[in-house]
Amino acid sequence: MKVEILGSGGATTTPRPGCECRVCVEAREHGGRHARTGPSTFVHGPNLLFDTPEEARLQLERAGISEIAACFYSHWHPDHTMGRRVWETMNADWRGWPPEAKRQTATDVFLPAQVAEDLRVYLGGWEHLAFMESRGWIRVHVVPDGERVEVGGVEVRPFRLAEDYVYAFELRDVDGSRLLVAPDELNGWRPPVELRGCDLAVLPMGVCEHHPLTGERRIHPEHVVLRVEATFAETLAIVDELAAERVVLSHIEELDGLTVDELGELERRLRAQGRPVTFAWDGLTVDV
Repeated sequence: MKVEILGSGGATTTPRPGCECRVCVEAREHGGRHARTGPSTFVHGPNLLFDTPEEARLQLERAGISEIAACFYSHWHPDHTMGRRVWETMNADWRGWPPEAKRQTATDVFLPAQVAEDLRVYLGGWEHLAFMESRGWIRVHVVPDGERVEVGGVEVRPFRLAEDYVYAFELRDVDGSRLLVAPDELNGWRPPVELRGCDLAVLPMGVCEHHPLTGERRIHPEHVVLRVEATFAETLAIVDELAAERVVLSHIEELDGLTVDELGELERRLRAQGRPVTFAWDGLTVDV
């Protein structure tokens, strides 16, 4: 397996429209690793996509990905789902005629149980997926809790996090390699024993309550976000418990105000402490 970070940003991507902070200005001037699109991960080999942010179509095109065996959705939040029209873009045949001559392509879309329930409530998600399924562009599969899915020789196990509307995914290849993809929302979660020592963990960075290099407080201690989001310090505690061979931290929020150079310095400090952390960028690839 090879993991590609299609989008390394979070709910606030970089640059943020209308923002003139140094991080956004740098991203507009230099692009490349300085700019971040919405959160999405692709696993080459089984060709699995995790989540479709608004920029999903552009991410897939930029990465040169033409074959997607299946997509798994982690939760209903818009930064993870609102690019779902990509299935129409990729699979609809508007010009084929007569109807029986149309190109027939459909993508398998897997929804863990709570994700399926939430998409019936929020943002018209279920109706949109049902519409695309009725047109033959996707096949929707609801995965009950505790069940596994096998795609391309890789077993995928969705499981709930402590914020139990959100799922992470354990992938096991036939060669024994193990991958953890947790797209978001690690608040209150502790990794179970069976996940420890995996080959690679892709995790959200968490919000920066304090500047990770200077210690300066960045978020007021009474702010509600500290009750509902994992902080960067809490994420590092999870990294330590997981003891993965390698860790990629993604879902990097523009609002935390960290430049590429600052993240590079932070990465060096963490590695000097024995933490095998890489901060993601759009297009980062890591072999598992």
